[in-house]
Amino acid sequence: MYELLTGPILWLAFAIAVIGLITRTVFYIKGLNWKLDRVAYSAHPAAGAKGALRSILAFIIPFANHSWRAKPGFTIMFFVFHIGLLGVPLLLEGHAVILNERFGISWPTMSMAAADFLTVAMLVAAAGIAIRRLILPEVRILTDAKDWFVLIISIAPFVSGYLVVHELGNYDFWLTAHIISGLAWIALLPFTKLFHAVGFFWSRAQLGMDFGIKRGGMKYKSFDW
Repeated sequence: MYELLTGPILWLAFAIAVIGLITRTVFYIKGLNWKLDRVAYSAHPAAGAKGALRSILAFIIPFANHSWRAKPGFTIMFFVFHIGLLGVPLLLEGHAVILNERFGISWPTMSMAAADFLTVAMLVAAAGIAIRRLILPEVRILTDAKDWFVLIISIAPFVSGYLVVHELGNYDFWLTAHIISGLAWIALLPFTKLFHAVGFFWSRAQLGMDFGIKRGGMKYKSFDW
C-alpha cells in the first residue's frame, strides 16, 4: 500500500493538481474583459507590473496593509496557519526524501523540532480560525460547508502526521491516513477554494494593475489599497 500511495498515486495527484491549476489559470485570464473587469490598460505595462507587485507584496507581508493592521489577532493566526501549511510539507525531511526518490527534486530541509513547532502552531491557529468562524456573526454568515471541508482537509495531514512521527496510536493506520489525506489535499487544489494558493496571485495582480493605472496609481506615490 505504501509503495502504491507514494508511487503511482502520488504521480497522479501531482498531475491532477498541475494540469488543473494551469487549466483554471488559463480560463481565469481568458475570461477577463477589459470593459467589465478591473484589468490594466496594455498601454502602460510598467505601471501595471509595478501595481501588481505592490498589491501582492502588501498581502503576503504581515501588517503591510490596512486590512492586516485593523485585525492583528486574525492576521497572526492567518500567517501562522499558512506558514505551517506550506512550510512543513515542503521542508520536512521525510517528504524531501520521497520527492527526491520519486521526482529527483531536492532542497534544504528543516529540523524535526522546527517541524513539530510549526505543526502545533498551525493547528492552534486553525482552531482559532474555526472559533472565529463560529462566534463572529459577520464571518459565520459567509462560512458554508465547503469552507469547513477545506479547513478539515488542510489540517488532516498535520494531525495524522504528528501522530505518526510521535508514534501515538496505530502507526500503520495513521501513516496511511496521513498519506491519503495529503494526496487528497494536493489533488483537490484546482477544484476547491484551495485554488487560492495560485489564484490569489492572479487576483491580486489584477487588482494591483487596476489601481496602479486606472485609479490614481500613476499619479500618486502613495495610494490606499
